[in-house]
Amino acid sequence: MAQDIIDYPKFVSVVIEGLQAAGVEYMVGGALALWAWGEPRSTMDLDLMISVPLEAITGLSEELKKRDMLLPADIILDAFIAERSNIPLNAIHLNSGFKADLYLLFPNDNLGQMAFRRRKQVDFGPLYGTIYVHSPEDLIVYKLWYYRISRQTKHPRDIYAILIAQEGQIDLDYIQEWVTRLGLSSVWEELLRNRPGPN
Repeated sequence: MAQDIIDYPKFVSVVIEGLQAAGVEYMVGGALALWAWGEPRSTMDLDLMISVPLEAITGLSEELKKRDMLLPADIILDAFIAERSNIPLNAIHLNSGFKADLYLLFPNDNLGQMAFRRRKQVDFGPLYGTIYVHSPEDLIVYKLWYYRISRQTKHPRDIYAILIAQEGQIDLDYIQEWVTRLGLSSVWEELLRNRPGPN
């Protein structure tokens, strides 16, 4: 029905409301987090890391279904049991086509656990409200990791946007610690060498 078609800001609100109703903590990454720390980038998707207690799985599925997103509890449970942290669960809004990519957080995911503890609340204004997002440092680390895997040029572009927009406020020591731990030193050094602008 026409009245059920929603725009992207409303979709974001609907997803977060569903997570909160199910008692699931979240942290937004991707293009929306980039907007918080770097620059706006158009998207149809919403990337979230979620911390789902086992007992909340059925409730999460039900709350998403109430909001026109189908994600069966058994699919969530299968991913939970297999501890699939790098393959998202897809929750597609049936009437708009917007998609939420839900990445499960597990106890043995050291970077994810740290990033979740360091998440930031950002006020995006009246359209989106206040949302938990990745810190700029953790967003950079994840984008370095994805760039090493995919070599997609959007990741360096996004990293440069964050470094420029947050100049003097980024904890470079924290980034270097994770770069070393994750074996990303050569990728990080490559990006710093090729950084656009003065110096």
